Amino acid sequence: MVQEVHQLIDSHAHLEELEGLERALEKARSLGMVAVIAVGSNHQSNVETLEISERHPAFVYPALGLHPWALAEMGASEIDGSLRFIEDNMEKAVAIGEIGLDYHKRLRAAVDKDRQQAVLKDALRLAQKYDKPVILHCRYAWKDCFDLVHQMGVKKAVFHWYTGFTSVLREIVALGYLVSATPAAEYHGEHRRAIREAPLASLLLETDSPVEYGRETRYRSQPADIVRSLGAVAELKGIDESTVARKTTLNAAGLFGLPVDQGLAL
Repeated sequence: MVQEVHQLIDSHAHLEELEGLERALEKARSLGMVAVIAVGSNHQSNVETLEISERHPAFVYPALGLHPWALAEMGASEIDGSLRFIEDNMEKAVAIGEIGLDYHKRLRAAVDKDRQQAVLKDALRLAQKYDKPVILHCRYAWKDCFDLVHQMGVKKAVFHWYTGFTSVLREIVALGYLVSATPAAEYHGEHRRAIREAPLASLLLETDSPVEYGRETRYRSQPADIVRSLGAVAELKGIDESTVARKTTLNAAGLFGLPVDQGLAL
């Protein structure tokens, strides 16, 4: 049986970390992928993300960010320089991200809540100033992350790989923000619950490549694994993959302002 090919967007991938990048992108295209949002996490990855997007115009779209994990190794001047680089390259970026908060105890021992929140506020000011969507990491910090995004007046946001409280998810949806489904939606209880509860109009698909997934059998992901995210959402929602593909692709195109005349008019 021939597998149906759907037009898909990977809304979150760290392409600069992928081994065999060109092969991985070609494989993704063969499975119907029409765009990848390449997400930066620090100054060097932002530089590399821009370079990759320039090699793959109208397919790889850059988002520039400063991940909370990066802050532990950075001084104030480095943080300011990274944010300045993001602002200087806003015209090239479709979003600001990956940014956010991470309250895991190991990270908080190195970067406390106040410092994380101060950097996130600075990034959100850029998003508000340039009317850019934000891509958010919010591990164990779902409410604080949502509150800051809302308070800063950011209009468009995606809370990636959401595993948080249903109460916060309802607030996210009510304000028109989005959440994204990763391949972990095949097995991870909290993530499956969130994807089941979120309306399809509020969902994106992503891989977070090259993150490792799986329980019994582990694998290092690449953009082609978006079909796993697609299948998991279809199973959780009890609807066909074509419907999920169409809606999530249009959701992503709308969020990131991707052109509808380059394979996205479904």
